[in-house]
Amino acid sequence: MSSGDATSNNVKPAPPQQKKRRAVLGMLWTWRFKGPLLLLALLAAWYFATPLVLGPVVAADAVARAEFVQSVVASGHVEGPFRVNVGSSITGIVVDIPVAEGQSVKAGDVLIRLDDRETRAAVVQAEGAVAQAEARLRQIRELTLPSAEETLREAQATLTNALLTHERAAKLAGDGYGTRSALDDATRVRDIAQAQVRNATLQVFTNGSGGSDFVMAETQLKQTRASLATAQARLGNTVITAPRDGVLIWRDVERGNVVQPSNVLMRLSPLGDTQLVVQIDEKNLGFIAIGQTALASADAFAKEVFAAELTYINPGVDLQRASVEVKLRVPNPPSYLRQDMTVSVDIEVARRVGALIAPAASLRGMSSGKPWVMKIDGAHARRQPVTIGLVSAGKAEILQGLNEGDLVTPATSTIKEGARLRAQAMRGPAP
Repeated sequence: MSSGDATSNNVKPAPPQQKKRRAVLGMLWTWRFKGPLLLLALLAAWYFATPLVLGPVVAADAVARAEFVQSVVASGHVEGPFRVNVGSSITGIVVDIPVAEGQSVKAGDVLIRLDDRETRAAVVQAEGAVAQAEARLRQIRELTLPSAEETLREAQATLTNALLTHERAAKLAGDGYGTRSALDDATRVRDIAQAQVRNATLQVFTNGSGGSDFVMAETQLKQTRASLATAQARLGNTVITAPRDGVLIWRDVERGNVVQPSNVLMRLSPLGDTQLVVQIDEKNLGFIAIGQTALASADAFAKEVFAAELTYINPGVDLQRASVEVKLRVPNPPSYLRQDMTVSVDIEVARRVGALIAPAASLRGMSSGKPWVMKIDGAHARRQPVTIGLVSAGKAEILQGLNEGDLVTPATSTIKEGARLRAQAMRGPAP
């Protein structure tokens, strides 16, 4: 036997169990390297095949039933119903300003003081003239008129005696017992007495009520009193006070300034009704009406909301801005509101209770006048015509074409009618 045969006869075949173990180990070794690749391939096939079979995932919005409020939103500013310009009615020099811009004042509070030395002197002079005129009138009443009346009584008594004397002298002369000279003397005395009575009567009338001297004295007293009132008014005008309660929103005067009646020194915004002045887009003019309610907020206090009421619509349209000026009354203005503060206003123009609402972003074909939506019908997209009511704040009222709970896709979705799809992240319109 050769050596080669001896070697061949010494090799024994492997047992069956050992062959199975080696096969399993080989398969495990192969799966260790090829398994992840195979798993990755299966996942990729599922990822790309699922949209082809079940359709793409599309965000959908649910049609819901809720209260619908249509509103018109605009911006504007806070303004008082009117403003009061404060100025001086006389020319003078400012000596004191006890208030500051932005300060709240009450009616009668001192705003500005002017130099009053000249006006005070004028008041003193006018008071003296009044006292003199009063003394003159009192002199007429207490002295001149009583004296004239007494003189009249004396003249009347003298005239009575003169008439009796003249009568006796005339009788004696007629009987031949008296002389012509005596009669002439009696006549002269009578005439003088009559003249004295006339003069005394004139003095009584002149100094009595309605007489020229009395009227002149009375007129002089009235004139001096008027001059005194003028002087006192000018003195009062040296102190400029607030005509009513309000807030000083503007000031253009300092101590030492010479002011004149034509100058506006301060501007006062009266307290009371506060109004909002806003510009409404011309296209919304048909929606607004007097008496509509609104919610407003100041830009500086965006989280704070207060009520307002529409009270005025300008009959004209601003051609430059294509807008209409609207004013709203604020019945209970918050304390933080300031003049000319910027505000945003949400005017309620319509309200529907239990309306069927869909997102306005889901509407298509609005420009054509035949709106429609892409409705999810089972697992397919279907074009659905709709009738639209109110549209506001990203919501649309559906009058016909949809039911509560229907799903619609956004108008930005490129899904085609009849395509398979899967609705995901369903959401309804905000109430």
